[in-house]
Amino acid sequence: MHLAQRSNRLALAAAATLGLLVAGAPAGAAGRGTRFCSATANAQLVACRSEVKDDYSVAKALCTNLADDAARTQCFEAARTERGEGGEDCRDQHDARRELCAELGEDRYDPDFDPSGFDTDFASPTAPNPWFPLGIGSHWEYAGPGETIVIEVRDETKSIEGVTCLVVNDRVEQAGQAVEDTDDWFALRKDGSVFYCGEISRNFEVFPGDDPLVAELVDTEGSWKAGRDGAKPGMLFPGSPAVGQVYRQEWAPGDAEDAARVLSTGYAFGGDPALDELVPQALAELLCAAGDCVVTAEFSPLDPDAFERKYYAAGIGLFLEVSPQEQEIVQLVDCDFDPRCATLPAP
Repeated sequence: MHLAQRSNRLALAAAATLGLLVAGAPAGAAGRGTRFCSATANAQLVACRSEVKDDYSVAKALCTNLADDAARTQCFEAARTERGEGGEDCRDQHDARRELCAELGEDRYDPDFDPSGFDTDFASPTAPNPWFPLGIGSHWEYAGPGETIVIEVRDETKSIEGVTCLVVNDRVEQAGQAVEDTDDWFALRKDGSVFYCGEISRNFEVFPGDDPLVAELVDTEGSWKAGRDGAKPGMLFPGSPAVGQVYRQEWAPGDAEDAARVLSTGYAFGGDPALDELVPQALAELLCAAGDCVVTAEFSPLDPDAFERKYYAAGIGLFLEVSPQEQEIVQLVDCDFDPRCATLPAP
């Protein structure tokens, strides 16, 4: 186990008691009225600060072994700057987690993951989700700034905590080289909601001077699995979305904390200037003519300043991601399971 990972996990475990004390509950017992969500956020703040401290110590060790005086001085300055920025990030993440607690409530995060509530026959699901179709073999291709994304529902399953999950591959390429290759694990609840059970994310990078210039695996950052190291599943998309609904999509503290808010369940282009921002009109008019598209805002306390709007069409699924901060979009350009796939407008 990597030292930073080990120290982070130890900090999480040790901070749990501190977090409960900060929230006002006696150690070793949960008193009535305990603010469990805020206690969790407090514990994560302690863990984050510990990780920043550990990272700074590692950086100092690396800087110490630089023989060049100027390079060593610059290295120490950069390490101190990164330590300061890391502390600010910890505070910002803590504030974002507390804000999410205000929306979700102070109960423990304990989603119902009883296998009896989930489908095992994906060819004939109990309540197919129209905005998040998961037909075996279905294929989506997206175009974004300098990259292409291909998603495919594989004819594979994985049992997680007794729940049968579909394997969905998500591959991102830049200049013909894979930069990310992820297997996501999705489960279908009998109420139509799609649950997120984890992912194995393989991240690749090319380095100047390599011969041949082939992308190499550099990490699996972002990977998590329900039931491993305390991680819990989330609801990726609700069976009956309602405007204002807020939900966790994943929960592995420090690694995966995405959440979402439903902004609209009746989107059509031209009805709301805020939701129309950066949306290709021809694409929206093709897929949302009936005024039944769903729009969500997705965000994470791990990156408090960023969020994306995602647009879902009945029978198609996700067809657009909008990043207002970067003024960028990722749009669907190909699919293989609906007549509208053949008439998708080019970016």
